[in-house]
Amino acid sequence: MDIRCTLKKNSDFRRLYSKGKSAVNPYVVVYCRRNREKHNRLGYTVSTKLGHAVVRNRVRRRLREIYRLNAPQLKSGYDIVIVARMRCVGAEYKKMEAAVLEAFKKLELLEEHP
Repeated sequence: MDIRCTLKKNSDFRRLYSKGKSAVNPYVVVYCRRNREKHNRLGYTVSTKLGHAVVRNRVRRRLREIYRLNAPQLKSGYDIVIVARMRCVGAEYKKMEAAVLEAFKKLELLEEHP
């Protein structure tokens, strides 16, 4: 069973930017919106302003890993776009992770565990 869990279409990104909720901090901007599926779909935006391809790919890999490790804590059924900001380029992994989790918390994407 193949589940498409990434956002690729420009129209999906545009819909999230215009109609989704967002959380901002110095490292990332996270947009989210409910989807009609049982799983999350994820997209990443890393602008060319952040640096050349090696730098952008490193930032993207780190963001993917942060999501992968924290996915079990997240509610499902959302489209999520994570937009990297300039501070991500030289940031420590732990600071990036804390920033992403803070944004998820603002958007109420984290599961409540008693």
